[in-house]
Amino acid sequence: MAYDKFISITPELHRYSVEHSSFRDGAVPAVERAGEEMGDLAAMQIAGDQAAFMTILVSAIGAHDALEVGTFLGYGALAIARGLPDDGRLVCCELDEGYAERAREHLRQAGVDDKVEIRVGPALETLRAMERTEQFDFAFIDAAKTEYIDYFEETLPRLRSNGLILIDNTLRDGTVLDPGDSDSARVTAELNDRLAKDDRVDVALLGFADGISMVRKR
Repeated sequence: MAYDKFISITPELHRYSVEHSSFRDGAVPAVERAGEEMGDLAAMQIAGDQAAFMTILVSAIGAHDALEVGTFLGYGALAIARGLPDDGRLVCCELDEGYAERAREHLRQAGVDDKVEIRVGPALETLRAMERTEQFDFAFIDAAKTEYIDYFEETLPRLRSNGLILIDNTLRDGTVLDPGDSDSARVTAELNDRLAKDDRVDVALLGFADGISMVRKR
């Protein structure tokens, strides 16, 4: 059947994919190393092929105003900002001031800090404090998985028609098939089920990285 057509990605094949994608120039390797030095927390940083995909996507849709929910060390923010025009704007929601400051430094090193505003605090509070008139063309959600449904519901009204939302980790290492006692997997699986039936959007759940849902607002 058509939906059985896929390739299993080995670590070697994934590295090959990253090395044959754009984006990994300038300050990018330094940000990658900063993530690798975080030990177990390194998994919080998106992969290079995903970053390249985001930059191309942001540029291809002509996004001017973008939103990021969960910034960490700024790797995703850098990918988004590089896809925006010179006068573009990226608003980032980051809980931790330490991560926010490191992200600002990485964005300064990359020369895109003038496009980016990082708002520090709980992401839901930051989102709910925004006026509904503050509209975005593109959004990337990659923060606390147990709040994914709330993040999505706060983001969608602030997205223009035909705008895109990328939601990271929507396969949760396969645990969405059987969430068990994992609240993160349970909420993510519930969001996936909702999106598949949501008549406000079109969705494609892409099977790379840890699963990326690409959502278009109708």
